[in-house]
Amino acid sequence: MSRTTFDALLEAGAHFGHLKRKWNPAMAPYIFMERNGIHIIDLHKTVAKIDDAAEALKQIAKSGKRILFVATKKQAKEIVAEKAASVGMPYVIERWPGGMLTNFPTIRKAVKKMSTIDKLLSDGTYDKLSKRENLQIRRKREKLEKNLGSIADLSRLPSALFVVDVLKENIAVREANRLGIPVFGIVDTNSDPNNIDFVIPANDDATKSIEIILDAVCTAINEGLNERKAEKVDMDAAGEGADMEETEEKPAPRKRATRTRTKKAEAPAEEAPVAEEAPAAEEAPVAEEAPAAEEKAEEPAAEA
Repeated sequence: MSRTTFDALLEAGAHFGHLKRKWNPAMAPYIFMERNGIHIIDLHKTVAKIDDAAEALKQIAKSGKRILFVATKKQAKEIVAEKAASVGMPYVIERWPGGMLTNFPTIRKAVKKMSTIDKLLSDGTYDKLSKRENLQIRRKREKLEKNLGSIADLSRLPSALFVVDVLKENIAVREANRLGIPVFGIVDTNSDPNNIDFVIPANDDATKSIEIILDAVCTAINEGLNERKAEKVDMDAAGEGADMEETEEKPAPRKRATRTRTKKAEAPAEEAPVAEEAPAAEEAPVAEEAPAAEEKAEEPAAEA
C-alpha cells in the first residue's frame, strides 16, 4: 500500500512545477504536461518515488544509522525541524556550514566548544570575567547554538542526506556525493536530478507539498526505529534465556570436579600405610650389640 495518494498530493499542490523557461531538461521524464507556461509534474511517478525513498530510509533507520535533514528555505524550516525532531534525527535549517561533511572534524570541534562554554557558564567560571567579555561569550554561544545546535548529537558522518530543494542546497549535495553518502531529495522541474540517488519529483516551494512528503518519510523512519527496538528486546530476551540455560548446565561439571578431588584426597590416605615399614628400623637396634661389650668386659674380670 502506498504511503501517499494521488489525490492528497494533488490537493497539496505537489504537481505544480516552475515556468517552462526555467526548466531543467533532465527532469523531462517526470513532467506530465505544460499548462499556461508552467510544467505539471506526473504525480503517479511521485507516489512511486516516495514509496521507494521511504522504504530505503526505513532500512537505514532500522540499522541504527543517522539521517541528516537539510532545508534552509523559509517555507520548509519549521516543518523540517518539527518532523526531524519527532524521529530524533539531526537537521540543518539555518545556513549550511561549508565543509560540514567534507571537513566534519572541524565542525565537531565547534560543537565541543559550545559544550565547553555551557560547562564553564554553569560552574561560574565566567562570572569572574568582566561584563563585556561575558556578553561576548554568550553571544558566541548563541551563534553556535543557532547554526550547530540541531547537530550537537551527530558524533559521526550521517548515512544519508534528505534535502528539500536540491538546487538551493547544491553545496550539501556535492559534499555528500564526494563522500558517497546517498542523497534523498525533493526535486522540482528547475533542478538537476542526476546527482540525487532517490529523486522525489514534487513542488518544493509549497508548504503543504513539503509537509505531506515529510509525513510519509518520517512515518517510515519511525517504523524502522520501532522495529529496531523490537529486535533488540527479542535479542536481549534470547540472550537472557541462553544465560539461564548455561547456568543450569554448569553445576554438573562442578560436582564431577569435587568428586575427583575427593578421590584424589582419599588415594594418598590409603597409600600412607607404606610408611609402616619404619618398624624395620626398630628390628635392627644397635643397642643389642651391648651384650658383646659386656662379655668382653667379663673376660678381663675372669682373668683378674
